[in-house]
Amino acid sequence: MLNTRKLAPGQKGTKRLHEQFGDRLLCVRYRDDDQLQKRFKTVELIVEETAWTPPTAPIPATAIVGVRVELAEVELQRKGKQAGGRWNPTRRLWEIRYDQAARLGLKSRIEKPKVSDTTNREGF
Repeated sequence: MLNTRKLAPGQKGTKRLHEQFGDRLLCVRYRDDDQLQKRFKTVELIVEETAWTPPTAPIPATAIVGVRVELAEVELQRKGKQAGGRWNPTRRLWEIRYDQAARLGLKSRIEKPKVSDTTNREGF
């Protein structure tokens, strides 16, 4: 079976279906079957809508992450240093392997990396 046409709602060939299904109609496809010598019209409909948050990509255990530790939290600083962490004065946070941060219970303190939108732009 060959997919011969895919049409968006409102295009010629979809108007009756758009009136019937309204905003639930996503697309209309026409398919030809050479063996049966028939043409089929199929529709794609939205049947349910729910909220969804895309999953975050897992962080590799060996990835270096930035962990926010306050100045007064000397014990956490010591544990981070013993786990191989280093203080980054530019970013003002501790850089440590993800698996070590998780082991120390610091996952909630991991800073998301800031991505610049000016990277590789000329004139900036």
